Amino acid sequence: MTLARAHTNIALIKYWGKKDARLILPYTSSISLTLADFYTDTRVTFDPTLGEDRFTLDGTILPTTKVTPFLDLVRDLAGRHQFASVSSVNHVPTAAGLASSASAYAALALAASRAAGLRLAPRELSRLARRGSGSASRSLFGGLAIWHRGFDDATSFAEALPAPKLDLAMVVVLVSAKAKAKASRSLMANTVATSPYYPAWVEHNQQACERMLQALAASDFERIGELTEQSAMQMHAAIMAGDPAFTYFQPETLAAWQTVQQLRAAGVAAYATMDAGPNVKVLTLAAHVPAVVAALTPQFAGRLLTTRPGPAATVLED
Repeated sequence: MTLARAHTNIALIKYWGKKDARLILPYTSSISLTLADFYTDTRVTFDPTLGEDRFTLDGTILPTTKVTPFLDLVRDLAGRHQFASVSSVNHVPTAAGLASSASAYAALALAASRAAGLRLAPRELSRLARRGSGSASRSLFGGLAIWHRGFDDATSFAEALPAPKLDLAMVVVLVSAKAKAKASRSLMANTVATSPYYPAWVEHNQQACERMLQALAASDFERIGELTEQSAMQMHAAIMAGDPAFTYFQPETLAAWQTVQQLRAAGVAAYATMDAGPNVKVLTLAAHVPAVVAALTPQFAGRLLTTRPGPAATVLED
């Protein structure tokens, strides 16, 4: 039995689109920030008395449609055949665009591999987590991480990045905690297949990764923020241009973005980003958090969370 915890991450330079859906190989590299206040705890027990895998999420028994194929990968690596009991608790709204799948599969990868007797190196563990959810490869690492797009299973992995000399912080604006109108995987495939903007997004986003690495190395927060906003807006533009047209933006989403732009015009270092969902995340510096919260509170009172860079995935019990 192993109990592991992994935190969510928010991509500053986005991942959107798979060139290999089975191996989950992305069209572009991506760069993310792991968050301290959203995480998943997962316990995995391999039990020879079980006749099938079992899975509970937040105390509710669920089908093992997604869990069993992932456990099969672990069983193949470990050379064992027992079924497993998996119990997860999400400390993050599920399917609301706050990267719950990233923390979920990162925690599952760490807990299942350790429970199966494996001691995988960080690169191999990130490759395993990637097979559950691409962004999970990054949630194994604390702070900033890069997921290299690679060319095959062996070369597509994540690794930690050096921390810039900046006191980073993030304010999460919870526009909606409801399940998303469209799941990321299906919409991602539709964007790749039908959006006329997608090829241009791939080219520019890959270049943006290189620019972001330079900005992080220089601790240039203004450039980091600009690249973060551009990557998010360009990803959502590609989504909107798909067939059928679709957007995750809600009226309050736009209101939050406009507030961030007004803050910046007033001299507050703040930049907005979004993943696949309506919720807005505001990248800022710790010194500016009070100003960001004060500006957003009139419309989003009770729906704001301030967080900081989070830790790497860890084993809680083994």
